Amino acid sequence: MPLVETSSPATTDEVESGRLLSWVGTVDHKRIGILYICTATIFLAIGGLEALLMRVQLLFPNNTFLSPDFFNQMFTMHGTTMVFLVGMPVLVGFANYFVPLMIGARDVAFPRLNAMSYWLLPMGGILLYFSFFTGKAPDAGWFSYAPLSTKPYNLQVAQDYWIIGLLCLGVGSVAAGINIVVTVLTLRAPGMSLQRVPLFVWMSFMTAILTVLALPALNAALAMLLIDRWLGAAFFEPDRGGSAVLWQHFFWVFGHPEVYILILPAFGMISEIIPTFSRKPIYGYAFVAGSSAVIVLLSYGVWAHHMFAVGLGMGADIFFAVGTLLIALPTGVKIFNWTATMWGGSIRLTTAMMFAVAFLLEFVVGGLTGVMFAAVPIDWQLTDTYFVVGHFHYVLIGGTVFGVFAATYYWFPKMTGRMLSEKLGQWHFWLWVFGLNATFMSQHFLGVMGMPRRVYTYADNPGWMILNMFATLGAFAMGAGTLVLLWNIGMSLRHGKIAGDNPWDAFTLEWATTSPPPADNFKTIPEVKSRRPLWDMSQPELADWKHGKTPEDSGRRPSKALVCAWAFVASEAVFFLLLLVGYVVFNSQHLEGPNAANSLDVARTGAFTICLLASSLSFWFAELALHAGKMVHFRRWLGMTILLGAIFIAGQVWEYTGLIMNDITVDENLFAATFFTVTGFHGLHVMAGLVTLSILLSLAIREDFTSKQIQVFRGVGIYWHFVDVVWIAVFSIIYLGLMQ
Repeated sequence: MPLVETSSPATTDEVESGRLLSWVGTVDHKRIGILYICTATIFLAIGGLEALLMRVQLLFPNNTFLSPDFFNQMFTMHGTTMVFLVGMPVLVGFANYFVPLMIGARDVAFPRLNAMSYWLLPMGGILLYFSFFTGKAPDAGWFSYAPLSTKPYNLQVAQDYWIIGLLCLGVGSVAAGINIVVTVLTLRAPGMSLQRVPLFVWMSFMTAILTVLALPALNAALAMLLIDRWLGAAFFEPDRGGSAVLWQHFFWVFGHPEVYILILPAFGMISEIIPTFSRKPIYGYAFVAGSSAVIVLLSYGVWAHHMFAVGLGMGADIFFAVGTLLIALPTGVKIFNWTATMWGGSIRLTTAMMFAVAFLLEFVVGGLTGVMFAAVPIDWQLTDTYFVVGHFHYVLIGGTVFGVFAATYYWFPKMTGRMLSEKLGQWHFWLWVFGLNATFMSQHFLGVMGMPRRVYTYADNPGWMILNMFATLGAFAMGAGTLVLLWNIGMSLRHGKIAGDNPWDAFTLEWATTSPPPADNFKTIPEVKSRRPLWDMSQPELADWKHGKTPEDSGRRPSKALVCAWAFVASEAVFFLLLLVGYVVFNSQHLEGPNAANSLDVARTGAFTICLLASSLSFWFAELALHAGKMVHFRRWLGMTILLGAIFIAGQVWEYTGLIMNDITVDENLFAATFFTVTGFHGLHVMAGLVTLSILLSLAIREDFTSKQIQVFRGVGIYWHFVDVVWIAVFSIIYLGLMQ
């Protein structure tokens, strides 16, 4: 007799278990986006609590609420959490959810890679916070300046957890960035040229490019620091010839683009919200999009404005001061465009629009105080004061956080099918506006008055206590505002007003589907002829394409495999570039003990180099055979490629064995450290390529790999040829002495 008691506790538990497992195993970009946002919210609560503990400690002069050591731990964990576990993930979450919807795609380009990218986030966060169970958390600052993060000054294993956790987060971020790049370039709906994509999509695309090219710099620095700590190298130990300043260069090569990784998506959010609630198209679309591309280019040339007090010299200071002034221009263009969009518009002041307007005002304050640091004497005076803390938080809270809040109120109806409470939204808004200005404007004044940053307490100097008390009051106001938002979300999920498909009468494709969207996003994708396809549908006589032409879509889309391969290769190129820079820096002068001239057999390695370069030629022949459908020849040439690569690896093992037998190890001196690091990472890349090629060969032998997959093979070829090109640079610099 069949069971009909479907509401039994056991059955309910099974249903709930199934729902949970469906989230754990999901590859749906919308669910993964929600997972990113929810995980970032959890870490926001943790990072916010750490900030409040620091503010209570600074409430009074000479306070003993926190010990100096615990304050350093809170300072380090708060900064690391907010940048890597809150700011980046929440923006990736919104991009994951909305970029495919806004370009008319069914999903991201690589759903499984997308899932892997997400799960590296909680893994990195757990590793970071597991450090508390070792006795103490990391305490070298979120920037982990050397030599304070090296073994002679920091024996705590917590620092190792910090490094490994950030490496996990870095790999996940690069993978997510590659996925967004490929999705935007290859999966746009018919008619949607790159000049017609919504600005949030364009900003997410620019952010993904920045992520792919900036995070490897941090990963390279972290790898070198880990080798210092675990294997006894001395990249960043000045007492043994290393350079603490080199860590700052490497960190800020990542760190300054990171600021734009955190702000560009917020620019995109504002660029969608302001036109919707002004009932106008964005003013100067091309200028907003073009200025973002300029920001991406300039962001790599201004990293050392964080280092004016290091002593780089007048020439370097002038160069980076000019770069700092220049990068303010494209941001100023955007402020003008957003303001002009509102001018003359029919403005509707929803909570989302209020946060967008506040974004303009607060971000301008952060931008102007940042431009002040382009004047090097001002930077020298204020660089280690609370003025910098105030500036930084005006940019990231008045900019990024306010943009995210605006997007939350704007897109929550699409994600859930229900509206957030506008009344509670206004409480949330005013608490945060007051809290932001109370906390960080006070810190600007404290900085001018000379209060240093990164101190756990302070003397009872005139005016310092009242300003710190006001700053602490503002911090608690922001905490209260966050609780109001969470209450609003919880209540709206249960009892919120039904939203409908397009409650704001917005213009872009995500509003063309149901709220929330179905698994495959769209039943039918509207025809795209302009930048506002929904406006064209609702107002056919006033359609944008009738009154102003935008560049037509050619209909051509590149191969996903090739775009992915090029993006990955670009990322790895940055990684190897910094490793080679480290080698050149430390080997440009004669080192005592082992060096390239007295330790390396150039002729022998040259022979193995020929084998590796020949493998690129045999790979090319394999590709030609695959294209012609000659599978026997394909398998032979592919096998030859694997053999030549294996011979090269055998040669590297031979070389390593000889060096180690002569007591030349990574901890011997800076030549040995840089040599083993550069060639070791290259060898790992060669072995990864050999594994991939072996898998393809086995599939070809089983006849599961045919000429239909030639684009995949070409993508692998891009990687394999890149490995060879990197070795040419390595051989020229290390073995032939180029640039030394």
